[in-house]
Amino acid sequence: MATEISKTQIDKLGNRLKKGEITDSDLRLLDEYRRSISEAYEFVVGAIRTELALEPTGRPAKSTTSITDKLLRESIRLTQVQDIAGCRLIVSEMVDQDRVVRSIERLFENAIVVDRREHPSHGYRAVHVIVKHSDKLVEIQIRTLLQHVWAELSEKLSDVLDPAIKYGKGDESIVNALFETSVVFARKEAQEAEVASLERRVSAKLSEGSLEQDKAQALIDLQRELNEIKKDQLSLREEAIVAFRRIMDQASKER
Repeated sequence: MATEISKTQIDKLGNRLKKGEITDSDLRLLDEYRRSISEAYEFVVGAIRTELALEPTGRPAKSTTSITDKLLRESIRLTQVQDIAGCRLIVSEMVDQDRVVRSIERLFENAIVVDRREHPSHGYRAVHVIVKHSDKLVEIQIRTLLQHVWAELSEKLSDVLDPAIKYGKGDESIVNALFETSVVFARKEAQEAEVASLERRVSAKLSEGSLEQDKAQALIDLQRELNEIKKDQLSLREEAIVAFRRIMDQASKER
């Protein structure tokens, strides 16, 4: 049974994966270990759907190649790999991202939040929440739309040109372009968050109903301006998404 596999057995299996010395029985053991996490994965996904009314996209089990690459890349034990099973949530912008992360923290006891926005990994930005259930780890990725578009582009370029691109290696011009794009997207999202925060403060002041008429009118005018700014930001964001998906489509054709 999967529950009878010890951590020592799994970590020894991980060592053999690193060395490329894996047998058919090892593959069966790895498959059993992956299946042992499925209950935790189903619990996490079900809780998100039921309690938060959100629909995550899921990956019940990481592939053997992906597991091996991660073990080699990060020099960790197999039992320390946190994303063998995982799911993803895509939200509109950072305000929604922060709200969803807080909701997940309340939903799952002792959840660990890994914020990759201020300190991105090779340009990759998102918030990951690690949940433990029945002593098994499940990773929840929460991305904004722009963060997801960037990640898709990075994945596509890695698939088509060089797998190392995703980890900041390979063609320097492409790696630098990806990183600069991530920086631009981050600045834009920070601006969106500032505008949303200012808009909330303006709305709060107006709802108080105790302002002098001229000040109230000034805030109303400011709120209209903020709404126009948000519309412009949304338009620019959609243009960026269209442009990058066009690049991805072109990369697929040239593959």
